[in-house]
Amino acid sequence: MMTASARPVRALLFDLDDTLWPIVPVIQRAEALLFDWLREHAPAIPQRYTLTTLRERRMELMAANPRFQYDLWALRHAGLMEAFEHCGEDSSKIPHAMALFADARNQVTLYEDVAASLPRLASRITLGSLTNGGADLQAIGLAHHFKISLAAHTFGSAKPDPAIFHAACDALELAPAQVAYVGDDLRLDVEGAQKAGLTGIWLNRSGAAVPSDHAHIRPDADLRTLHELESWLIRTNGA
Repeated sequence: MMTASARPVRALLFDLDDTLWPIVPVIQRAEALLFDWLREHAPAIPQRYTLTTLRERRMELMAANPRFQYDLWALRHAGLMEAFEHCGEDSSKIPHAMALFADARNQVTLYEDVAASLPRLASRITLGSLTNGGADLQAIGLAHHFKISLAAHTFGSAKPDPAIFHAACDALELAPAQVAYVGDDLRLDVEGAQKAGLTGIWLNRSGAAVPSDHAHIRPDADLRTLHELESWLIRTNGA
């Protein structure tokens, strides 16, 4: 469903994970590859932990340390450090383990509309990215489309904090009212953007209805593809 915005926009900010590519299979594969590496290079860890118990421990660490709410890289490093120490393994191997995970984490499969639509959008309007995740756009091969890229772990807070949206707008040298944010998450992306003064666009790839617990959130546009976003932009900006 397309809805017209009441104001033109001069830049689009994008969420990354689950907006430009699906993230669950990427993380599952990266964690499996890392666990296989641990079996060979730090075997005491897989003897004591499973993928599930390592993940559960990271959730406990996240709950105990506010930094880990926005710095997922530091969270994963802390989880590995604890596991290596508890199992008597050589922690000097951790940088290699993290590099292996990072390489796998950036091996994403773009949604089918991204490769064609993103360059067209970049030729029409300024693009930026704003993510709570740890994707490396340079490694993925998309960095050249974006004027600015901001991540929660480098900024120090995460969506839906208005401050990180405002920082991205400042980097674009635009007021929030001149910027639209495109993302898959109604609370973090749409409501977060709107509360910060941006236009909030829901990239609703599955065509889902707004869940009852989010019924108060009214996206400025409810779109299923980047092709629809292109059309929305033309309609909104009148060109």
